[in-house]
Amino acid sequence: MQGDLFTSPLPVFAATRKDALDQLDAFIPFAGRYARDRNHVVHGHTNVSRLSPAIRHRLILESESAEAPLRRYAASTVEKFTQEVYWRCYWKSWLSLRPQIWTQYLNELVALQNDPALETIRARAARCECAESPIAIMNHFASELVSTGYLHNHARMWFAGWWIHIERLPWQLGADFFLRHLLDGDPASNTLSWRWVAGLQTLGKTYLPRRSNLEKYLPPDFLETHHQGLELLENPQALILPAEERPTITRPTLPSTPSMREGKIGIWIHEEDLSIEQSPLASLHPESIIATRDTATWKRLCYPKIKNCWLETAIDDGAKRASNAFGIKVEGSGDASVTEALLRWAAEHQLQQIVAMRPEIGPLHDQLGHLQAALSNAGIELIFFDRPEDLALRPLATGGFFSYWEKMQKSLKTNGPKRDKSA
Repeated sequence: MQGDLFTSPLPVFAATRKDALDQLDAFIPFAGRYARDRNHVVHGHTNVSRLSPAIRHRLILESESAEAPLRRYAASTVEKFTQEVYWRCYWKSWLSLRPQIWTQYLNELVALQNDPALETIRARAARCECAESPIAIMNHFASELVSTGYLHNHARMWFAGWWIHIERLPWQLGADFFLRHLLDGDPASNTLSWRWVAGLQTLGKTYLPRRSNLEKYLPPDFLETHHQGLELLENPQALILPAEERPTITRPTLPSTPSMREGKIGIWIHEEDLSIEQSPLASLHPESIIATRDTATWKRLCYPKIKNCWLETAIDDGAKRASNAFGIKVEGSGDASVTEALLRWAAEHQLQQIVAMRPEIGPLHDQLGHLQAALSNAGIELIFFDRPEDLALRPLATGGFFSYWEKMQKSLKTNGPKRDKSA
């Protein structure tokens, strides 16, 4: 093995639905060993599916990813893989019920970035992002993330634990670093996972990076190359943050979807859900379809080129599939903001309603209040649809993941899978 885990050949992260399905098929023969091998961080990350970017942006659905291995294995054999797929649903559901946690994170991040008294902390965090820490293996992980847009989940936990409990840096700055660079960067999974490592998500339960754990799950020759500073991880001590009150559920239900009325409708495709031909929108008869690139937000959040290119490819693929499914040419947004693009497009086609899949809590969702007001002033109604499976799973996230998993299993046994009819 070479010294760097991301040395050629690089892990592949499918940016089209076809490539994602092909990659899923290629992974199925290895899914039976997933529970045994998944924590081992190896060259090319061949122990895991590497489908998280495609799943996060719904080039393929969670249900598709979870059900594919069942063509070959018993459910019990691949249960760990199935659970890992549904962790993303759990985190999204949990945050959807408690959106104030996302707002709190954003406010804390702004305070950290703007307070002159914290300039030294920001400088230390920047050095860690640039792979200039005393621990070589953490420098490697920072470089891998920036170079590839990916980190193995175990490496993410080690890195977050080191950032918070060894470097004693604010978890919010680390979460921002990850969200900027990860191709699968998901506001819910990322924010809540960093909170968990910090001991805030499950109160008092922190995650510490221990040398013995790294030595167990990393190749010996790789560790030999990156041994500098490992002694700093021999006896890590947790940073105990001030306890927070248990977050309450502040959004128990989502707004209901209004009835469609007479008039011209348009479908809006966005990066949060790129398989509208396999959604409740599939039965509609739109006048026009638009696929937006939220480049203004990508720029504001400092997304790197590798992430912008992946998103552009994925959005173009979603637009192409929608065009084939609906028999309509899908328009693009160019460099305009989402609001400007939708207003111009709706006026051009004299639309009365714009329909889309509901974005989850995150940067796009944060824009919806302004967007809906602007469209309403122009006499255009913005309507969101939800996938039946999302609606079924969302109310189950009242506690921890394994409680959610048990309730999910009981629900499926009682009611059967809640899949989109068009999927």
